[in-house]
Amino acid sequence: MKILVTGGAGFLGSNLCNKLLKEGNDVICVDNFYTGRKKNIENLKGSNFKVIRHDITKPLTIQGIDKIYNLACPASPPAYQKDPIFTWKTSVLGVLNVLELSRMNRNCPVLQSSTSEVYGDPLEHPQKESYWGNVNPIGIRSCYDEGKRAAETVLMDYHRQYEIPVRVIRIFNTYGPNMDPKDGRVVSNFIVQALTDKDITIYGDGSQTRSFQYVDDLVEGMSLMMDNEVDFVGPVNIGNPIEFTIKDLADMILKMIPLSKSIIIYKDIPKDDPKIRKPDISLAKKNLAWEPKIPLKKGLVATIDYFRSEILG
Repeated sequence: MKILVTGGAGFLGSNLCNKLLKEGNDVICVDNFYTGRKKNIENLKGSNFKVIRHDITKPLTIQGIDKIYNLACPASPPAYQKDPIFTWKTSVLGVLNVLELSRMNRNCPVLQSSTSEVYGDPLEHPQKESYWGNVNPIGIRSCYDEGKRAAETVLMDYHRQYEIPVRVIRIFNTYGPNMDPKDGRVVSNFIVQALTDKDITIYGDGSQTRSFQYVDDLVEGMSLMMDNEVDFVGPVNIGNPIEFTIKDLADMILKMIPLSKSIIIYKDIPKDDPKIRKPDISLAKKNLAWEPKIPLKKGLVATIDYFRSEILG
């Protein structure tokens, strides 16, 4: 297979590229390196791996593609709030260009990395795919939340109008190797702060919850969704349904880095930050026979080792 991965030098994209290459595919990584890192794909060099520097807000013309994974978009709040117009363009114009590329390639399948952020600050718990969400359309997070929601609309319209086989997954909080130490998400923040003896910063009182999945579980879910034989379009939640408070996570990381001199401090919670987050994965279990296998503590061991080598050498 000749598979194109947009955002292929990012955290998720590089892990996916690695899996696809190990399976013997030819992989084209498309990335503008806005948040993607060349370091993430240095070990993927070879005759069956090609890197194209390109911004998907501009059209792509590549022939002979069998599958497309669309992972291109800044995903952490500091990154997507840095240039909200660009974030929105990447989500909406980007998916439009990806779908047009699919049409050029005999309507090849397109998997879209959507997000649990489409549920906003949810009033339903846990969140099912049938839930339409509680998103502030004019808030500081809306460039990402509403951009991803609009992208799902474009995908479904192309599916209905042009019969493109689309696949939509809604990704819940994911962590693991190849995260940027300056990513700004809670797992990377806490680990880096603990390793460097800086205060672990909790925004709010720490009672807000998240469900954390290790990147290998996510990549497996992506692959199963792309290749499902029942033509299941989705959207489908891909996440770990085991829920932790943010304070639980901070305490766990401090115990796993026992020499750290860090202490926990508290700051005001950002506007529109979700108070709860937990996926209902019944649909993924039923249609994909998928569920996460790696518990948080096990995944954190590998993630802490990765960050230790990244920042301490």
